[in-house]
Amino acid sequence: MEVHALLEALHVAERLKDATRHCYTSGGRRESVAEHSWRITLMAFFMRDEFPGADMDRVIRMCLIHDLGECFTGDIPSFDKTAADEAREEQLLSEWVEALPEPYRAEMRELYAEMAARETTEAKIYKALDSLEAVIQHNESDLSTWTENEYSLNLTYGEDKAAFSPYLTALRRAVREDTERKLTAKA
Repeated sequence: MEVHALLEALHVAERLKDATRHCYTSGGRRESVAEHSWRITLMAFFMRDEFPGADMDRVIRMCLIHDLGECFTGDIPSFDKTAADEAREEQLLSEWVEALPEPYRAEMRELYAEMAARETTEAKIYKALDSLEAVIQHNESDLSTWTENEYSLNLTYGEDKAAFSPYLTALRRAVREDTERKLTAKA
């Protein structure tokens, strides 16, 4: 990529460092979208051996780019995000992707289409990791930072996305056990 085009793309992506999510870190500050994206990418890296038939480098690329639309809209929690919010984010992201030079434009277009369709093993893995990381982060944060709906949501969020894989189902079960321990300790 030509250096000026690279810098321009990086300046847009940098916004994710300041775009905060609704959850908190274990240290008590709001988590950034960039931190969430980094950790699901790290999760994919560590799970490469669990999915020998999958293109885990492709999953890693999906994880890296999955929330770039939030450069333009900020983070809207899944339980608050409307169809209109999603459409706006997709439109702004699409406009940005179309301005990128080739071959990045074509690759990102292809990845986003695959991610949206969620038909490939790679897209299913990415989406499960996206959901599971959010629950893991909530489990690591102080319970006082949870919204009322998260007490029940954390027990089930992402189960449907992990169900296709015995490994991800086991991970989801372990994450639920962490949630239950956290909630029991509160009582």
